[in-house]
Amino acid sequence: MRGYTNISEIRTYAAFVLILLPTAALCYKGHLALGTISSLALMIILFAMILGSIVEIPLINTRTKKPEQLFRYAPILEDIYSVPVVKELNIGKDRVFTTRITANLGGAIIPALATVYLLLTQPNNTALEIMLIVVVAVSLLSEMIGGIGLIIPDYIGLIALPFSLIVSPENAASVTFIAGVGGILTGNIISVLTFNKERTGSAFISIGGAGSYKAIYLTTIVASLISYFVY
Repeated sequence: MRGYTNISEIRTYAAFVLILLPTAALCYKGHLALGTISSLALMIILFAMILGSIVEIPLINTRTKKPEQLFRYAPILEDIYSVPVVKELNIGKDRVFTTRITANLGGAIIPALATVYLLLTQPNNTALEIMLIVVVAVSLLSEMIGGIGLIIPDYIGLIALPFSLIVSPENAASVTFIAGVGGILTGNIISVLTFNKERTGSAFISIGGAGSYKAIYLTTIVASLISYFVY
């Protein structure tokens, strides 16, 4: 786990747990599902995403620039994002980060596997088309913040919801999940591969972790609850 947990983060995770408990109860009773993902499997996925959020899987290392103004605002960024920016600034060379790009187990690996499983067992071109909309939105609205990494709005995956209800109401839950989560992760990867390393950087950049985990988990919860009305 990269950072530490402040009061804001504790409140966010507490809110997720409070939402998760009744959602898990609905899964246990067989009222929720995501396409070919059964109620029991969905409940396991939801818990695994929470528990796996503290695990970062290293992918590659690269070099990115340490923005000069970052030294001034590092303490403020620490408080906002729960990331040890000051400590990371003092590691390595003065002008560049040795950046570790990672994939978060709970925010990237597990939801990505669930998305691929749904696409293989329940192919849906509509979901892929809506996913492209989310990818574009993530690419436009994401921001690489020096010292922190890639940040996206928490609500961004929910862009898929109205499109799913209009185009495929009978499969709205699975389409929202595939398009929302798949779009966020794909957009994340594109942003990580294309950002200007000579202009800004961070010691860690997490796909599905800090900066995007909340959006992915919120989309998963909403998609799961939608299935109550169409399952």
